[in-house]
Amino acid sequence: MSDDAQATWDAVDEYFAGRLSPTDEILAATARESSAAGLPPIAVSAPQGKLLQLLAEIQGARTVLEIGTLGGYSTIWLGRALPSDGRLVTLEYSPHHAEVALRNLAHAGLADLVDVRVGAALDSLPRLADENPPPFDLVFIDADKGNNPHYLEWALRLTRAGSLIVLDNVVRGGRVADADSTADDVRGTRSAIDLIAEHPRLTGTAIQTVGAKGYDGFALARVL
Repeated sequence: MSDDAQATWDAVDEYFAGRLSPTDEILAATARESSAAGLPPIAVSAPQGKLLQLLAEIQGARTVLEIGTLGGYSTIWLGRALPSDGRLVTLEYSPHHAEVALRNLAHAGLADLVDVRVGAALDSLPRLADENPPPFDLVFIDADKGNNPHYLEWALRLTRAGSLIVLDNVVRGGRVADADSTADDVRGTRSAIDLIAEHPRLTGTAIQTVGAKGYDGFALARVL
């Protein structure tokens, strides 16, 4: 990827965001607070956040599960799609990240709608399942990529026919095409893609993207 290509992608993202998903004080403050707290700059972009919101709205989602909260930027986009009596459960490994997210969600007026759970997601997910919650209408997976197939399996257990599952960052800068890669993120992502391809209860696709986040993409699956 050349510097010129990235500059073009940034400019196009800035144009689309300004016209179609303009930031507001809440989202801008969330980005500022996350940066000031030392969180890595890996949150979704504004156009990606708007896509999540639109998918949840198209789905008519009332319940959302997010795996990977970071500072709550994507959580806010998703939470805005839900009705006032909806529910969003988001899982975050880092206590520090969760603390930042809680402040940002409170500022966004979503504290009562969002349930932030701290700890390793593969520990939190069985506890969530034990609560026998209503099936989630949408699941957004954006955590450590090596565990993608495990997160996808849990998403299947916690959804119903018609639910949507979004798996972020599947292109890995093109490295996902390397079948011989030993990198955890590539192996985990390829295993998740294989699961979508082969599981009788899933149908899906993957889309390559470029933009402010570089060269990457996402997978979208529907539960049958």
